Amino acid sequence: MNRVDEHGHDVEYNFKDAEHPLQLVFVCAMWLTGFDASTVSTMYLDKPMKDHTLMQTIARANRVTSFKINDVEKKNGELVDYYNVFRNMKEALKNYARGGEGMGAAPVQDKEVLFQLLDDSIVQGTEFCAERDIDLGKILKSNDVFKNVDLFGKYADRLLTKDEWRKAFAVYENTITSLFEACKPEVVGNPIVRSIAVFQYLRGVVDSIIEQKDIEAVSARISDLLDESVVVDASTDLQHTNPEFVIKQSGRTWDLSKLDFEKLAAEFKQINYKNIEIADLRAFIQKKLDEMMQQNATRTDFAQRLQEIIDRYNSGSSSADNYFDELLKFAKDLKEESERHIREGLTEDELEIFDLLKSRNIALCIADTDTIATPGKITADYGYLRLRREDYQTTDVERWTEFVREQESNWKDAFVYFKHEESGIGPKLAHQMLELLV
Repeated sequence: MNRVDEHGHDVEYNFKDAEHPLQLVFVCAMWLTGFDASTVSTMYLDKPMKDHTLMQTIARANRVTSFKINDVEKKNGELVDYYNVFRNMKEALKNYARGGEGMGAAPVQDKEVLFQLLDDSIVQGTEFCAERDIDLGKILKSNDVFKNVDLFGKYADRLLTKDEWRKAFAVYENTITSLFEACKPEVVGNPIVRSIAVFQYLRGVVDSIIEQKDIEAVSARISDLLDESVVVDASTDLQHTNPEFVIKQSGRTWDLSKLDFEKLAAEFKQINYKNIEIADLRAFIQKKLDEMMQQNATRTDFAQRLQEIIDRYNSGSSSADNYFDELLKFAKDLKEESERHIREGLTEDELEIFDLLKSRNIALCIADTDTIATPGKITADYGYLRLRREDYQTTDVERWTEFVREQESNWKDAFVYFKHEESGIGPKLAHQMLELLV
C-alpha cells in the first residue's frame, strides 16, 4: 500500500486519478468506510454489514462528479450485493438517513421504479416532440433510421424554431440518458435502447449546430450504446452488419473576415432548413462575440444588442427572414468592430485601454519624453498633456499648440504641464504656448 510508482504516486493517488489504468481494487477497513474517490461508480458487497458501517460503505459510490466517460457525467453509483446486505439497509436508513419514522418515503427504492421512470420519460419526450410535428415513433419503425441524416436535419430545424423548444428537448434527453445510465446493466440489450439512441442522436445534431463543437465523443458514445444493446434474433445477419450510427458535423466553417454578406443573404432565400442556418449563424456570432469581449470588456453594448435581436424573434415579433437579416447586419457590424484596432493603428490591448478610459471619461495622459511618446488619443472631454522634454524648440511648441487647438470641439479644458527643471525653461515654454493659443 505504501509502495510508490516511478512518478512517486501510491495506490491511493492512482486510484483517485480517473485517467489512471488502475480501475479495480479489493478493499477493507478505512478504504471501505472512509475512503473518498468521487469517480468510484460501482461497489461489490460480499460480506455482512449493518448500521453506520453499511451507511459509510454504500456512500463510497454515491459521489457525483463532472468527470465524463464517453461524454456522460457520473450522477449516481451502482451497488452489487452478493450477500443480501440490502436486508439490513432499511434499518440503517431509518436510523442514519431518515432520522426516524414518519419522515417521508425511504430514499432507496426497488430498481423496477427506475425502469418505469425511464419508460415514462421516453413517452413524455416522444409526446413533446409529436406536439411539434416530430414523429419519433415513425422514424423508429425504419431500419435505416440512423442513416437518414436529412430527416434528423428536418427535426433539428423544427426544434430550433424556438429557444424554449430546444432547451426543453435537452431536458428530456438529459433525463432519459441519466435514467438509462442508472438502469444499467439490466437495461442493456433491451429494445428500448434504440429509442434512447434516437433522442441522443437528435440532441447531437442540434448541439453540433448550436455549440459548434466537435461531436466525435457523442458519436462514439451512441455507437457504443447501440453496439452493446443489440438484440440478436434469427433475422440478424451479424456477418454483414455494419456500423450505422454516424453524426456528421453540421454547419459552415465560418471566418468573419471573409464573410460575403450578400451571398449569405441570397443563399438563405433558397435554403430548406432556415432555422438551422439561423442557429448556425447565431452560434458563430455568439462565439466570436465572446472572444471579442474577452479581448475588450467594453463591448457589452454588442452583447445587449444581440440579446435584443434574439428576444424579438423568440417573442414572435420577428419573422425568420427578418431575424436572419438582423443577424447578418449584426455580423457585419461585428466585423467592423473586430478591425477597428487596425484602422486606429493600435493593438487589441491598447484599444481596450482607450475604450475603458473613454467609457469613464478619463483623459489619457498624453506624454512626450526623451524616451516615449504616447498616442494622441482623445478619451475624455478634457485634455491632459505632460511635455517632459528639455530641448523643445519654437516649432515644437507650435506643433503642440496646434494639437491642443484641434481639440476645441472635443475638450472643455486642457491641462498642459511642462517639465520643472533647474534651468527654469518650463514656465517660458508654457507662456509661449499661451500666447500662441490666444
